[in-house]
Amino acid sequence: MSVYQYAYEDFLAVATGAAILASGGGGSYTDAMNVLAELSHWQGTVTVQDYNAGSTCAVLALMGSPDAADGLTLSDIANSVANTVAQFGGATGFPLECVIPVEIGPINSIVPLIAALMNEFTGIQWVVNGDGAGRAVPELPQTTYSGYMPVSPAALADNAGQLRQAQAATLTAPSAAQMEELAGGIVSAFGSVSGIALWPSNTSNDYALTGNYISGTLEQARQLGLFLLNAASPPSAAAVASQISQLCARPASVVADNFYITSVSQTTTSQSLDTGVIRLDNTMDPANSTDTRYIYNLNENLIMYSAQSTVPDIIAPDSICYYSSAVGRGFSNATDDLAVYYDSTTGRSTGKTVSVLRVAALPQFYQAPGVVSSFATLLRNIGYAGALPYSG
Repeated sequence: MSVYQYAYEDFLAVATGAAILASGGGGSYTDAMNVLAELSHWQGTVTVQDYNAGSTCAVLALMGSPDAADGLTLSDIANSVANTVAQFGGATGFPLECVIPVEIGPINSIVPLIAALMNEFTGIQWVVNGDGAGRAVPELPQTTYSGYMPVSPAALADNAGQLRQAQAATLTAPSAAQMEELAGGIVSAFGSVSGIALWPSNTSNDYALTGNYISGTLEQARQLGLFLLNAASPPSAAAVASQISQLCARPASVVADNFYITSVSQTTTSQSLDTGVIRLDNTMDPANSTDTRYIYNLNENLIMYSAQSTVPDIIAPDSICYYSSAVGRGFSNATDDLAVYYDSTTGRSTGKTVSVLRVAALPQFYQAPGVVSSFATLLRNIGYAGALPYSG
């Protein structure tokens, strides 16, 4: 079992790699960098390793709309995490020894790392090197956890300075889909962002996380981030796709290279999810475009169409990943991330090009019970009723 010690620079690398691998979601990369800047004085390390099938563990994340979380601070995460972990410990009777990300994303990959950094307040000693999807996902059912593990109880808490002042809740539901519905309403009532801990793994359920997560994904994000951060000049999209293929053992390819974001439509749902459509063209002025693509998202990218094709370019559960060789970074659908590439005040591209990469889903992910069918439901809700990859 490989054991890693992540220092501050590794946190930066994880967020940077995750900003590509997350398929447009998992939190804002801009917010992640701002949060981590507040940690720049920190000199310690956090242990990251595979699950040992003998420690009390849970999935830990921030839940809600990335745009509602615009301006997220380190104290927002620290307080939400501390309150959520305390609420969860009280609900289960098993204090947490380790935690695992729900997904890969700029924010949700670093939340468990910050929780372990704060071990004197949380009791969390280390972080599991993995997640439940190998990408970010719109809802809880689109994870390996939901197919195999009991989801209850779940604990949610806001960012109040002390638990006794916090809005907090403990929820019980028989399925991840029902937990999503309950938790979404609670998060909205809290103000659209909340800490959440769920899918307990402890002696009462024979350490249910064992074998039911995608191993190695935190380290893959870190290695991809180091590749970008250490590059003398921004790598091409093709070079990034090649690096992803090598690091993640997932076929990756460039589907749209050096396009411009020419239109963004985003709204936040009652369940605290951002939903929208991103238009990309091969010229800055869409009137002159000869190649137009549309990406439909629900926090995360779900499907990309070409105006010149009768079939989609990419469909979830495959990842639809953003990368800009103009900047040398990935980004998310959060408004502050998109602002680098699209000026909402003028309704025009800023002139910085972006590329879209297809990264194939891992078999462990799409073969997990309920994952493909839950993506199918999301896609039907936005008007796509065609076939999905891996649906058999």
